Amino acid sequence: MKRILAISILLILFSLPADAQCAMCRAVLESDADTGMAQGVNNGIVYLMIFPYLLVGGVVFAVYKTIKKARKSKDATS
Repeated sequence: MKRILAISILLILFSLPADAQCAMCRAVLESDADTGMAQGVNNGIVYLMIFPYLLVGGVVFAVYKTIKKARKSKDATS
């Protein structure tokens, strides 16, 4: 368990920035001289990508707490 936690922390700390953009958006934004708009679109896409991960993380946490609570009550009755 400690090894998985250490690897997860290392992957988070040493992650590379990613530009998440579809091909059509990239073509339209690169044709324009304003790079600030392209950076804004990239930031917006990355921002929108965070929410599915937060939702999945919340579900996994809720399942973990439920299983932990069920085991604790099972151990108390045994």
